[in-house]
Amino acid sequence: MDKKNILFTGPPRCGKSTLIEKIVKKVDTPATGFFTREILESGKRVGFSINTLDHHTGVLAHQDLHSRFRVGRYGVNIRDIDKIAVPSMTPDRPDMLIVIDEIGKMECFSELFKKTLVCALDSEHRVLGSITMKGDRFIRRIKARDDVLLVTVTPKDRDKLVSLYLTNQLTPMYDL
Repeated sequence: MDKKNILFTGPPRCGKSTLIEKIVKKVDTPATGFFTREILESGKRVGFSINTLDHHTGVLAHQDLHSRFRVGRYGVNIRDIDKIAVPSMTPDRPDMLIVIDEIGKMECFSELFKKTLVCALDSEHRVLGSITMKGDRFIRRIKARDDVLLVTVTPKDRDKLVSLYLTNQLTPMYDL
């Protein structure tokens, strides 16, 4: 694993976020960044939240949110992306790991998010994140960067990927 930026990809609900969480809990490196989570009401998904590692929360998208930016039935909340997710992507110490879960269509409606993402990937900090399988030109360019190791996650291999990351043995996996 000689590339400093590790991005996991795979179908929805294959375990990318859980995998990243497990890695973050096991590394000795301080980390900053965010996770996205489903917002459930009566057991049904109604949106997604932003949850930073320093315990700030916001709404990424919600079915009741009126926004000119939409993905399916969800209105995307650019304000919370810019005010909550983006600041968490800027480390305040030189040795911090940057966690970005996820790089997807919703997040990429924010120009500030895209700019900050590129700065994070270009920085000396390691980036650990997830990225959508499909995407526009911007997403494809992120995946194709020379400093990005893109690893496909499947339910059958997600648990072993934690130890491969921790032992510096990750390799690209494209077995979907």
